[in-house]
Amino acid sequence: MAGSGAPPSTVRTARTPLARAEHFVWLTARVLEQRRFAYHFLGGAADAVETALAAYENDDGGYGHALEPDLRGPVSQPLHTAHALRVLDSVGRLSGRRAERVCRYLTGVSAQDGALPALHPSLRGYPSAPFVQVVDDPPSELLATGPVVGLLHRNQVWHAWLFRATDFCWAAVEGMEKSHPYEIEAAIAFLDGVPDRVRAEAAADRLGRLVREQRLAVLDPDRLDDFPVAPGYAPGEHHFPHDYARVPESLARRWFTDTEMARSLDHLAAEQREDGGWPIHWREWAPGTALEWRPIVTVEALRTLRAHGRPID
Repeated sequence: MAGSGAPPSTVRTARTPLARAEHFVWLTARVLEQRRFAYHFLGGAADAVETALAAYENDDGGYGHALEPDLRGPVSQPLHTAHALRVLDSVGRLSGRRAERVCRYLTGVSAQDGALPALHPSLRGYPSAPFVQVVDDPPSELLATGPVVGLLHRNQVWHAWLFRATDFCWAAVEGMEKSHPYEIEAAIAFLDGVPDRVRAEAAADRLGRLVREQRLAVLDPDRLDDFPVAPGYAPGEHHFPHDYARVPESLARRWFTDTEMARSLDHLAAEQREDGGWPIHWREWAPGTALEWRPIVTVEALRTLRAHGRPID
């Protein structure tokens, strides 16, 4: 359509994984994921991604409006804001005045130790997934703080908020004895971005041993029963090497052999559904949230496969 702003597709007549995913995205995705797909795979503009993301931004500098689909309602939340930072990082726009606004928001919602709770009490009264709990005085969590700190450091953002939050993350990562996959993902997001690379490598080596000892990554997709699902997770909510090492440069890539990583990527590629999208494996608690999550997961699956050199087009 003339004036639509969408770049012309170069793969529509093929049945490659990318072509099938493109059809799925145009059919089902929110504008943000459509713009992200266009940026990463069709030569689209970063400005268009920023414009789409701005619809989720609030006056306090945080992000809301169900940007993270399992948390509904308009209010800003740390998890929404972490999601926004990942999007901005992926298009090279995590800097300047926007980063300053985000850091002011983070300062305002941090706990007394300077780190972030997963959920701010302002979510109370709005719909949210039954597996998340809203409490009046939530504790800081690595799950929320680690990815944010890692991304800000990765983009060389400096703000007073980062000092105590970084200390919190170091203490949480280096003191970790027992964990679960999403917390490990948060830990590696922190370690991949933090400036002290020697300390990060040492911490990552220890985490890798923990992941293998506690069987937190499925090392052979043909033997799923050998790898337990973490308590509180949905049946079948396994994690694989590619969930930790989304790019080859991640410190988590060292945790797995070439054979284990190849099996993981084979499994990821094979998960593409007939409709062109990738599935979600956590609990689907509302029809709209599942529909919104699948394009997000699809874009990330394609990015992971491409980053590891797998053909997608």
